[in-house]
Amino acid sequence: MTSRPAPHASRSHRARTTRTRILEAARRELGRNPDSGLGAIAEAAGVARRTVYAHFAGRDALVEGLAADADEAIRRAVAVAHAPAADPASALARFIVTLWPVGDRYRILIRLACRDMRADRMSEALAPARETVTRILASGRRQGAFHAAIQPGPLGRALEAHLLALLDSVNTGTWADDGTAAATAALIAMGVDSGVATETVHRLHGTGPTSPPQGQTSPPPAEERA
Repeated sequence: MTSRPAPHASRSHRARTTRTRILEAARRELGRNPDSGLGAIAEAAGVARRTVYAHFAGRDALVEGLAADADEAIRRAVAVAHAPAADPASALARFIVTLWPVGDRYRILIRLACRDMRADRMSEALAPARETVTRILASGRRQGAFHAAIQPGPLGRALEAHLLALLDSVNTGTWADDGTAAATAALIAMGVDSGVATETVHRLHGTGPTSPPQGQTSPPPAEERA
């Protein structure tokens, strides 16, 4: 005879499912309109407004719930991206391509950071990724792959700002990418030759040449640059 789950376990599962549904609705609604209130989010989640309040004390708590989900997603992606790479440029490109879907999923937090989150919350969420990028940049600096005039820490923060700006451009509808163009642009920003950057990301995916970032043209083939 199959035993039934304990009532408290069933209630706990329903509560987690409802919380997840509310957060997913919040992510969609706030992405559509950052001014969306709890009423609109409750309607999108298919629950009563009081149900939202049963899980989140208010809008700030709801946004913090999204940020906590982003924290966990970033940690998982960082762990996946830790595999060794043949060279620092490949390591950085793979790291960006791996993290990009997480950034894309939670990019609305960029818009909400100044109004619904404490000042250091975004920095806290990005800390695991920042540490990894700094290590990759330090290795690349020693090998002459990246800019040597700027220390890895500040250079990593500049790269972080660059990628956040691209993600926010997705928010505004002026950028669309799966991470390949962002990775290519990031390598170029770090001092990698444009042709090498394109070929590195191309090799990473094992596909045809990557599409250039919007508003830019593809670099000419190597034989034309010679």
